[in-house]
Amino acid sequence: MKRILIGLTALLVSGYAYAAEPAKVVDTSAGKVYATESGMTLYTFDKDTKGADKSACEDKCIVKWPPFLAAEGAAAEGEWTLVDVTDKDGAAKKMWAYEGWPLYLYVDDTAAGDVKGDGAGGVWHVAKAD
Repeated sequence: MKRILIGLTALLVSGYAYAAEPAKVVDTSAGKVYATESGMTLYTFDKDTKGADKSACEDKCIVKWPPFLAAEGAAAEGEWTLVDVTDKDGAAKKMWAYEGWPLYLYVDDTAAGDVKGDGAGGVWHVAKAD
């Protein structure tokens, strides 16, 4: 009986660890924003359509604004969904979206917490955390 309880507890704990959000919230000069685990700021793109199943950023765009890629086998959960994207290498991949908006990084952000892409071209914005 004790072994069963320990096994069930381990299974539940591992399930919670797997369901962790793909991004974290960090404080920046632009306020609280979503960022990668390493602290790199995430951005949204006005030319995307909320809830669409594919990113609108392609070709030269995706080189300057890399997608926030999901690990193989990642699953959507809650407000975090997956969107199709063609990466700079031409491969079809999945990227993360929050509340229906695909998320990107910016190549000119070189340190955790940088927000150099905010407002770029009038269409790029930090992914604000509520």
